[in-house]
Formats: sequence, structure tokens, C-alpha cells
Amino acid sequence: MKVLVTGGAGFIGSHVCDEFLKGGHEVIALDDLSGGKRENLDPRVRLVVHDIRSREASELIKSEKPQVICHLAAQMDVRRSVEDPSFDADVNIRGMLNLLEAARHAGVKKVLFSSTGGAIYGEQDLFPAPESHPTRPVSPYGVSKASGELYLGYYRAQYGLPYVALRYANVYGPRQNPHGEAGVVAIFSQRLIAGQGCTIFGEGKQSRDFVFGPDVARANYLAFESDYVGAVNIGTGVETDINQLYKALADAAGSTQPATHAQGKPGEQLRSCIDNSLAKKVLGWHPTVDLAEGVRRTIAYFRQKAAAPTRAMG
Repeated sequence: MKVLVTGGAGFIGSHVCDEFLKGGHEVIALDDLSGGKRENLDPRVRLVVHDIRSREASELIKSEKPQVICHLAAQMDVRRSVEDPSFDADVNIRGMLNLLEAARHAGVKKVLFSSTGGAIYGEQDLFPAPESHPTRPVSPYGVSKASGELYLGYYRAQYGLPYVALRYANVYGPRQNPHGEAGVVAIFSQRLIAGQGCTIFGEGKQSRDFVFGPDVARANYLAFESDYVGAVNIGTGVETDINQLYKALADAAGSTQPATHAQGKPGEQLRSCIDNSLAKKVLGWHPTVDLAEGVRRTIAYFRQKAAAPTRAMG
């Protein structure tokens, strides 16, 4: 089967490509390389460099006629979405509509959408939050992802296009880019290995649900194999605060240097944690890598990258 992975050269997208290769499928990665890296891709993956908003991206779908689209390409910087909500909407909403219009004309059989469990619920009433929790995002990024889910519902109702919206918790792991907008795990990992100090904003008591990238990629493949249609949380259901995370990373890196604290960022969510019960039921998915092991593998990856400075980090 032919599978198109948008954002396929990125951190999560490249792991999704690996999963579909393991399943014996033909994989095309569509990526503008604004954040992704060619080196993340298995040589068997065909990389096509286009912006998802472009006519070329639309024509690629119509000409290649993939049976499945895994849509991961996005403007993913929450802070940038606040500073420039128009750009966020242009990429995440208009770009997605460009793909969906092409998909319905090309006869695509299924769309797997990378949504967000970390931002879509806003300040939670329940911990961990189930899919039935009200969606009230507090950033334009979260709003654009919620809009993407609504558009998928429309395309399902109007054109019979099945979809799964995978609401990711805070994803981390090998290949995450520590530059620009990046997860705190990647930023801390690179700095700890380089012997540099790390800064925690606020008291460090803000908590997140950290889920390992390859586990998330496997959820995409299971969603492809499933008949389930709708939204599903992909997380661990475990809260870890940033102080605990830093200690785990420092221990794995063999560092005794304490983090420094700076003024907290205004509007930052205090707690985020999502319930994965539905994923276990409808996809047969559960996380297989706990935080201690995931952190160990991530530090090992960044240590290996630091030892090969001639290659680009990504």
C-alpha cells in the first residue's frame, strides 16, 4: 500500500515512516525541510520537498494517489502561534484543507491526523483527561488543531473519508530537534551533554505527560490497521513535573549541575495529562517505553550526535 507522510522528515514523522516501512508499505515523505532533516529518513523513503499549502503538494497527492495520508506537517510552535496566529492558521488550517481537498479527489482511503492532547483540552477539569473532556484550547495552535479535527469530521460526513485524530501528549525522543521550538527534553539533553546550564521557567512544578516518539509512531500504524474513526488520546496517563524531568535527564547524562530558574512564562498551562484507555480499547495501543528508559535512549542519541559534529542535528 502507498502511504504519504506529511512532515515525514521530521522528528515524529520519520518514526512514522519507519513503522510503515516495517509493515512492508511504500512510503513517500512530503516535507518542506523547514524543520525536518533528510538524514532522519530511511533511504527507502522517497522524499518530496514541497510546502503543504502549495499547488505542488496538492498535485502530488492527485498524481501518486496514496491510499493513506499521515498528516504530521504543522506549525507546531505554541509561542509563535500566539505571536502570529494568522501564520499558524495558514499552515495548520489552510495547509490541511489543501491536502484534504486533494485527498478526496484522489480517492484516499484514510487520513491519520496528528492532533494534540497537550493543547486541545486547555486547563483540565479531570486528570488524566479523557476524549470526552471539553476542548477549550488557550493558544491559536490548539485552536488550529481542534479546527483540523472538525474539518475531518466534515470530510467524513460529506465525502465518506475515514480518519483518526491522534491527540498526542508531549512527545520526546531521538531525532527531536533542539533548535527553535522544541520539546524541553531535547533542549535539556543537548545542553547537559555539552556541559551547559539549563533554565527552568517558573518553579518547575508545571507537569506534562511525556510519551516516547517511537511509541507514538506505532500508534499511527495501529490506527491505520483499525476500523476506528474519531479522536483518540496517545499518552501515558502519568504526570511528570519539569523538576522531576530535569533530574531524570541529568542523572542519565551523568550531570550534577543544578538547573537555574527564571520567571515563568505567562499563560503557560500548569498541568496536562491525558487518559489512554480508549487507545488501549480501540487500537490495542499502550506505551511500551517508560520515562526512565526513554530518557536514557534520548540522552544516548544526543551523545552520539555530539560525537559526530559534522552531521546536522535533527
